[in-house]
Amino acid sequence: MSAAWQVVSAAPCEVGESPFWHPHEQLLYWVDIHGKTIHRCNVFMGSVESWAMAAPHALEPGCIAPVAGGGLVIALRDGVYRAKSWGGALERLATAGHDSATTRFNDGKCDPHGRFWASTIYEPRDARQAALYCLQGGLLVRMASDATVGNGLAWSVDSRTLYWSDTTAHVIRAWGWDAAGNVLSAPRVFMQFPFKPSGWQPGQPGYGGRPDGAAVDSQGNYWVAMFEGARVLKLSPAGELLAEIVTPMMCPTMVCFGGDDLQTLYLTSARHGRPAAELQAMPLSGAVLSLRVDVPGLPVNFFAG
Repeated sequence: MSAAWQVVSAAPCEVGESPFWHPHEQLLYWVDIHGKTIHRCNVFMGSVESWAMAAPHALEPGCIAPVAGGGLVIALRDGVYRAKSWGGALERLATAGHDSATTRFNDGKCDPHGRFWASTIYEPRDARQAALYCLQGGLLVRMASDATVGNGLAWSVDSRTLYWSDTTAHVIRAWGWDAAGNVLSAPRVFMQFPFKPSGWQPGQPGYGGRPDGAAVDSQGNYWVAMFEGARVLKLSPAGELLAEIVTPMMCPTMVCFGGDDLQTLYLTSARHGRPAAELQAMPLSGAVLSLRVDVPGLPVNFFAG
């Protein structure tokens, strides 16, 4: 499917991630993980503000979420923090339980009840030591594990299913979710993608990428960015492929829905570590794009504190 992508921000991120549309501020937020920076954009004016993580917290922001009453919750490499205002002081909410020399926080967001969740990534990528955590009572509670690169966190419209992927394993899993009790059960494979063929090089056919960040729309469809696949997929709740949208970069990273009608799909992307020839051929690698879609998404969930 061809797509009329629009450029929201052409300033390239190393690893753009965690976009969300703030309905009260009418701003799009996202992070550059390796750039150690949080960005926000007035999409109507085209203006971008950037907030670099400074000492003593000059660390990678894996994911962010808006806070009810104002500010942000931010998962940095070593823990979860709250900023009461843009560029403000960071208050530690919870310390990470992992070794921050090998593991950092990655994909995450708030659930419909206002609880903050964050995945981890095990950077050596030679063992399944990543996990999914939920911040409860000032503690990060492990909810799922057995992954290498935690990604793709999302919830179904009826709040009865939680989706979470392991990018390295090319798999999206789904759990039954008791929202009130915050209990996961009955894990299953929602979608397993083929692995990268031996000897495959970027630009060659035969590989469709691996699941990265995701969002669910108002009909319950799961939209996922396929890293190194140059595409975004729309999957039904039953796992059927409904749409494949080509992207002008090899490594799209995460989608979210925004705008007043929630019918604008926003997309972040990455350029970190990509071959020079690829970056020359795909100059929008690392940019943030938007696309009008037919089905509205779900609004962002705010952190309840």
